[in-house]
Amino acid sequence: MTKRVIATDAALELIDHLKAKHGPLMFHQSGGCCDGSSPMCYPDGELIIGDQDVLLGTIGGAPFYMHKNQFEYWKHTQLIIDVVEGRGGMFSLEGVEGVRFLTRSRAFTPEENKQLQT
Repeated sequence: MTKRVIATDAALELIDHLKAKHGPLMFHQSGGCCDGSSPMCYPDGELIIGDQDVLLGTIGGAPFYMHKNQFEYWKHTQLIIDVVEGRGGMFSLEGVEGVRFLTRSRAFTPEENKQLQT
């Protein structure tokens, strides 16, 4: 089955590390200010999800949401959450670890797009 969001092995390892420190997690990518176009990791329930947010799936057992306006730009692509060295969003849990989550993407094939629409 085609997934809208997946994670690399490095991202899954970091998620496991963060879950061990902070408990259940959630992700949100808004497209707003303060690194909002980056995937932000929070303790589950810390960020209030509204009707403007779309649940894309889960990575490492954590729900991944995106603001619907941002989703309009990304809906034709699969999001691949990865980890790179460096400081990212100041509100994201991984900030103190010296790494940050990063969204990569690839376009869905016509077959995958059909599958997502059914």
